[in-house]
Amino acid sequence: MQGTTVLACADAELIGMNLVDERHDVMVGEVFYKGEKVDEEKLAEMMRGARSMNLFGPKATKVAMKHGFLTERGIIRIAGVEHAIIFKV
Repeated sequence: MQGTTVLACADAELIGMNLVDERHDVMVGEVFYKGEKVDEEKLAEMMRGARSMNLFGPKATKVAMKHGFLTERGIIRIAGVEHAIIFKV
C-alpha cells in the first residue's frame, strides 16, 4: 500500500540479538530495527503516525500500551522478550 508507514522499534539493548526459544528463532537485526534513538514522547508520536508496528522489548511495548495501541493480551514473548505486531485498520 503506497504511503503506508511501518514502524519497527526495538529496545536498544536488543539490537543485534538472536532470540531463540522452543517455537521461535528471531534476529533483532540492525538493518530493520536500528535507527534514531527517541524518547517516549517522540515514539508515541511515531506510533500515532504508523499504520503498522513491529515492536521488541519491554520499553517499546510499554509505550504502546500506555498510549492505547496495545494491551497485555497482544504481547507474545520470544525467549522471554516482549514482542508485538500491531496493525491499524
